[in-house]
This record gives sequence, C-alpha cells and structure tokens, in this order.
Amino acid sequence: MASGLARRNRWTFAVGTIGRDMVYSLMALFLIVYLTEVLDLDDATLWWVNGILLGVRLFDAFIDILMGGIIDNTRSRWGQYKPWITLGALLVGALTILLFTDFGLRGGPYVALFTVVYLAWGLSFTMNDIGYWSMLPALSLDQRERERISSLTKLFATIGLFTTVVGIVPITNALGGDARAWQLFSIGVVIVMLAGQVVTLIGVREPRIATTTPRTSLREIVAVVASNDQLLWVAAAMVLFLIGYNTTTSFGVYFFKYAYRDEAMFSPFAAILGVGQLLGFALFPLLRRRISRKRLFTVAMALVAAGYVVFFFAPMDIVIIGIAGLLLFVGQAFVVVLMIVFLTDCIEYGQWKLGRRNGAVTFALQPFINKVAGAMGTAIVGATLIVTGINAAQTPDEVTAGGLLGMKMMMMAFPLVMLAISYLLYLRFYRIDEAFHARIVADLRARGQLEQL
Repeated sequence: MASGLARRNRWTFAVGTIGRDMVYSLMALFLIVYLTEVLDLDDATLWWVNGILLGVRLFDAFIDILMGGIIDNTRSRWGQYKPWITLGALLVGALTILLFTDFGLRGGPYVALFTVVYLAWGLSFTMNDIGYWSMLPALSLDQRERERISSLTKLFATIGLFTTVVGIVPITNALGGDARAWQLFSIGVVIVMLAGQVVTLIGVREPRIATTTPRTSLREIVAVVASNDQLLWVAAAMVLFLIGYNTTTSFGVYFFKYAYRDEAMFSPFAAILGVGQLLGFALFPLLRRRISRKRLFTVAMALVAAGYVVFFFAPMDIVIIGIAGLLLFVGQAFVVVLMIVFLTDCIEYGQWKLGRRNGAVTFALQPFINKVAGAMGTAIVGATLIVTGINAAQTPDEVTAGGLLGMKMMMMAFPLVMLAISYLLYLRFYRIDEAFHARIVADLRARGQLEQL
C-alpha cells in the first residue's frame, strides 16, 4: 500500500471513532447513572433493569460472532464493511436518544419499553462496531502499521470517551440536571458520532486481501473461533481485565458523590484520567521501538496494579487520588492497544492453522469481549448500589461506613484480582510474538494463501 494511502486510511479510520466512543461511554458508564440519579428508579425496578442490562448484553455479545460471519460473507459494491457501519450508525443514533428520553413510564411499563429499545440498541451497535473494527486488519498486514492504526484509533477513542466523561456532569447540570437535559446531551453526542462516521465512510479506501478462503457458513463460525486456541486465550485475558476496568470506571460518579462528597470533582478527576490515557497512547509507539510487546505488557499491568493499590489506601485527597488515576490509565492505555494487536494477529494465526481467513469473525471477539465485560461491570455496580444501600440513599450522609467500604472493595480490590488472573493467563498461554507472527505471514505467502492488493 502506498504510504499516502496508508496515512489517509490511518487518520480517517481513527477519526471515525471519536463520536462512537462518546456514545458508547454514555451508554456503558452513564446509563446506570441516568436510571438511578435522574429517573430515580426504585430498588425493585432497578433489580429488573439490572438483570435486563446483563441478559441483553450477554445475548448481544454472542450475536457478535454471528454478525462477524455475516460480514465475512458480505460482498457489495460499497465494500465488505461500510454498509454495516452505515446502517448501524443510523440506528444507534436514533435508539440512543430514545433511551435517554423520559416518557413518564415507571414500573412494569417502563421495564417493558426499556427492554425492547435496549435490545434494539445492542443489535444496532453490533452492526456498526463489528463492521468498523473488522476493517482494521484489512488495512494492513504489517504488524507495525497495525500498531500505528490501533494506537491512533484508541487515542481518538479516548478523546471521545473523556469528552463525555468530563463534560456530562457540568453540561447536564447547566441544562437543568433533569431528564430533558440528559436527552439534549444525548442528541449532541449522536450528532458528533454521525459526523465522525461520515469521515470514515468517505475517507477510508478499503484495500483487498487476496486469499483462498471460501465463504464461511453459519455452522462453521463457532468452529472457527473454538479452534483458534490463541484467540480464545486472548479473549479470556481481555474479558477478565476489562470486567475489572469497567467496574472501576462505572463507579466514578458514585465514588465522588458518596465517598469524596463532592460530585463536582468528578469532571476534573476524569480530565486527569483522560490526560493519562492520551499520554499512554502517545508513548506507546515510542516504547515499542525499544522494548518487546511482552515486556511492555508486563510494565503496563504493573502500572495498573500500582494504581489500584494507591487508590484503595489513598485519603480523600485529589492529588493522591489523581496520581492513582494516572497510574491506572497510562497502564490501561498500553494494555488496550496491545490486546487489540494480539487479537489482530490471531487472524493470520487462524488462517495458518485452519486454512481459512476469517477476519470479521475473529475480530468480532473484541466487541464480544467489551459487551461481556461491560455487562458484568454494570451488573456488579447495580447490585452493589442496591446491597450497600447507596441507591436508596437520598444524601451522602445516609450511606453507612460499611456501604462505602463495600463500594471501595468492588471498585478497587475486585478489579485487582481480575487483573492478576488476566496477566497469568497471558503469560502462560499466549505465544504469538513478533518473530512467530513474521514466520506465519511468510509461510502463508509461500503457500499462496495471502497477499495484499
């Protein structure tokens, strides 16, 4: 691929995720806040909604694999991925606004409406998300270029994520802090998402990868995933790490409101985290020139672990809490980029081992992992809020010391355990390093099974 086209694809692909991640963070981190703090659902209704959030996300996660097979078999004049990106983006935009619209329903009628709209949102995001991320491996077969695309994309994703995280509390409060304010915020986020998707759809020129892979039947999709041992180990390590990470981030507003006792400090703290994550993405290419993936992954996990320990024992001092947040999010940035590249390399490994290239099916594991982890994280937060009495509390003074300790344990100690197990799985079972991947690609080319056009 010509260098000019590579740069164009790299940037227009990356820009497209700013608004996508604004929408995703709004849903993943703040839908539960909207339900508990704005609509003020009672405990009984929240138990139902919590179960629906978990069940729908887990169901939707398994649909991701099926969607990957459909995209792998897609052949159209607009390319393999762009039709699904387009349709998914339009549906996600409309359904996001509906989820943040208060129709005045409560109890059973609200639960029924929420279930239908939330399920439709999940399926629509699946179309867009798998279409978008499955395009990444097709943009280059070179590991270094994939790392550049992944780190730049995650940088823009972080800008989108923290635009929502930093802005949502002050902006919705400025708009009145009620359900209407949250609806207006969701409309603004959707507009940004659609604009970014247009940049990707128009700007990215999708290369073709010539392979001997036949179309994959729906019956073969599960076998493609189950037979790729490296893909399964990466998926297991990722989902454990991200369950912990999503649990921590989903508690953010509640920590500052009920433990720190100053909800307004959540936005400055989130800005610190955003700077830390952007710093991590910026440093990643520099560090990769000097140290191996395995060593960088170890460093990243150590930074995140240190952040959790400091955070748990920190006094209510924003400086110390901020240092803990920086450690967490610099390390997390490294982990996220590396895990994306680990997943991407499993495409060639699967083709080398099984004789067929299934990029979309393989990469469907990323949204699958994100949804499972997000579902578990949100469910843990929702259950913790009910059990600790936080959801029923009208003011921070009504939350007991035991309730606050319970929140801190689930926010910091539980994720640390998940991180440790994740790292041990990677260390023991994942073996596609730089040299092994180079041998795989060379072997596939020698067989005449792989070439980028």
